[in-house]
Amino acid sequence: MPIIVSTWSFSARGNSAAWQRLALGGTSLDAVELCCQVVDAAPDVDSVGFGGLPDASGRVSLDGCIMLSPARCGSACVLRRHLHPVSVARRVMERTTHVMLAGSDADEFADREGFAAAELLSPDARQAWERWRAKPTEVDQSRDQRLTGLRPVDGGATSDGRLFLGRETTGEARWKHHDTIGTLCLDASGTLAGACSTSGTPFKVPGRVGDSPIIGHGLYVDPSAGAATATGAGELIMGVCGSFLAVECLRHGKSPLEAAVTVIDRIRGAYELRPHHQVAMIVMRPDGAWAAAALRQGFLAAVRNDQGEQLVAPDAVLIPDDRAGDN
Repeated sequence: MPIIVSTWSFSARGNSAAWQRLALGGTSLDAVELCCQVVDAAPDVDSVGFGGLPDASGRVSLDGCIMLSPARCGSACVLRRHLHPVSVARRVMERTTHVMLAGSDADEFADREGFAAAELLSPDARQAWERWRAKPTEVDQSRDQRLTGLRPVDGGATSDGRLFLGRETTGEARWKHHDTIGTLCLDASGTLAGACSTSGTPFKVPGRVGDSPIIGHGLYVDPSAGAATATGAGELIMGVCGSFLAVECLRHGKSPLEAAVTVIDRIRGAYELRPHHQVAMIVMRPDGAWAAAALRQGFLAAVRNDQGEQLVAPDAVLIPDDRAGDN
């Protein structure tokens, strides 16, 4: 029975397009690519694609990956001239013997493959960067420890695609964090696929790459065991190889929920967490059974299946009360 599950409520628009593709005979690989393309093109999503916030130099760089199995995966990172990193990553997977291409060489590869170059910096994102640049004391907001209580919070179906309002709703508070779209799909033939797309941490050090395009970190798919995708603070996910760890938990008999909780708990034990840190995991078995877990409240998953479309809170939240402290 087909199903597509993606991170954050803004991905529902991508799920809807992907579901139509599946209904017309498209594969899970087609579906996850299209889901990410739709979100990439949305100017109101401030953490992915055209609406994503730039790095400290004012330039947008995009990262993404796509995966069917350990032997079939592709990645593209630090793209500066092409809007759809997952599509470029798919071409890397299908047309080369490599897994990852990076930087200007990845853009040149996309040119050779016929992808049209595009402007990646939206007017709103440019204005946000100009406001940020006017505050030289905030050199790297992603590591500013004064930013307590400001993490991605999903407003659900009534919100736009912006996640970073936090507790303050004016000025620069909305621009201080980031997130990504991760999507997992099982099609009618029983094939699992996954994809991940992001613009990364706002105002990051130019060249920074997080977990999203790295196989085994932001995404991992193994048809014999299952699939997982992660969202949140990339450096936390990278340190535990989050998505690979989740799929290995499935391989050893854990349920999707147990696998997701294992990863989040590993992160909680490995780091000195700050109040703005958030990590969430979606984990799916080869039969389509899935679950999600999050470090803190504020995460929603978008789900589309033959019963319709819905937004779902995580099955487990390891720090359910904001007053519970940092660790």
